[in-house]
Amino acid sequence: MILVDNALRRREEEGRPIRVGMVGAGFMGSGIALQILTSVPGMRLAAIANRGIDAARACFAQAGVEARTASTTSAIADAVAAGQPVVTDDPLLVARAPGIDIVFEVTGSIEFAAQAVLAAIEAGKHVVHMNAELDGTVGPILKRRADAAGVIYSFSDGDQPGVEMNLYRFVAGIGVTPVLCGNIKGLHDPYRNPETQAAFAARWGQSPAMVASFADGTKISFEQAIVANGTGFRVAKRGMVGPDFSGGDPHAPLVPLEETIASFAPYLDPGGPGLVDYVVGARPGPGVFVIGTIADERQRHYLNLYKLGAGPYYVFYTPYHLCHFEAPSSIARAVVFADTVLAPIGGPRVGVIALAKRDLEPGTVIGDFGGFEVYGVAENIDAIRTQSLLPIGLALGSRVKRAVVKDTPMVLDDVVRPEGRLVDRLYDEQERVFAPDQAKREVQ
Repeated sequence: MILVDNALRRREEEGRPIRVGMVGAGFMGSGIALQILTSVPGMRLAAIANRGIDAARACFAQAGVEARTASTTSAIADAVAAGQPVVTDDPLLVARAPGIDIVFEVTGSIEFAAQAVLAAIEAGKHVVHMNAELDGTVGPILKRRADAAGVIYSFSDGDQPGVEMNLYRFVAGIGVTPVLCGNIKGLHDPYRNPETQAAFAARWGQSPAMVASFADGTKISFEQAIVANGTGFRVAKRGMVGPDFSGGDPHAPLVPLEETIASFAPYLDPGGPGLVDYVVGARPGPGVFVIGTIADERQRHYLNLYKLGAGPYYVFYTPYHLCHFEAPSSIARAVVFADTVLAPIGGPRVGVIALAKRDLEPGTVIGDFGGFEVYGVAENIDAIRTQSLLPIGLALGSRVKRAVVKDTPMVLDDVVRPEGRLVDRLYDEQERVFAPDQAKREVQ
């Protein structure tokens, strides 16, 4: 947003910087820290919490900043008041510490992140995150909790769902009706795993399982699910349409995005709910796109003049997403303008369910997103509820009770979930709030 730069400069001039507490110091957290520390006036990275405290300290050190270590909320508050950067291994301390204006969660976890985000909301702090997995599992109830507390709960600028939502707002703002929000991928193979992606992960300094979750479709399923939940859109079918123009070859020539519209056209309905989807092998990647339509013939004439074609569908796109570079603008939008980049508008519309990546035997424990046991696909919430399908966000750490054949959608009764998890309690609360009749039937 162009408004953000001037607003942050004013805060810098007035000596009122936004004080940010960050949870997570991995690959993306390190980039966000570097951006705030070196390039964003009117904002201070006040504290970082990470289970490995050396990584948190390294986030500051890369910009030549030395941070002190704290183990209590009061110690963090004292450091923030003194303008001294601080690190801790306990995210709840950062979430609850006075003086911090907003918490940015960037761990990619589920249970760990849920605890930090809820603690920040309960402490009256705004929350911005880059955690589609958490948001796609229990985002609607976290948003409801945030609304009750009078704080912002939002996904971040820069990552593809946030960029999609910015584009969606732009398209709607010029009077064109968005009918599909899309994501551009270079590869889709549901059987990729940490071993197949190890070399790529090592090259870029990322987690092999996380990289595998990009390749196997889990990540894009979560990303499109949260866009659906922020727009009221849905998926055309389980797993989305996902036309692949690469022929399975990631090195194949890319087709222009405009040429992919025909693959989606049979599913589009200008009078019905819009769709979320993705395409493989199109350019410009790795950007995002919105397909829109407009009834006014005069406006169609103008759009044709402006080289968007004769219609009835028009494709708008952003050719890149610059994750950590754009993340600070989300913080400013929340704190200064009380504006969300992307958040659920009510109950879930789309979720992400677990499918067996291989034949699973009883006793198998389901590991990470992008792991060896399951992959995620997007599904409409009505189907998830009526078929008791297993959300992949609840599957992690669960033990398989009975044999599941490869590529079979798993159901809740296929696994034993760990006891005492916050994410399960939040999910159950979400169902009670947004699907009370369904929740009542399940209890009976």
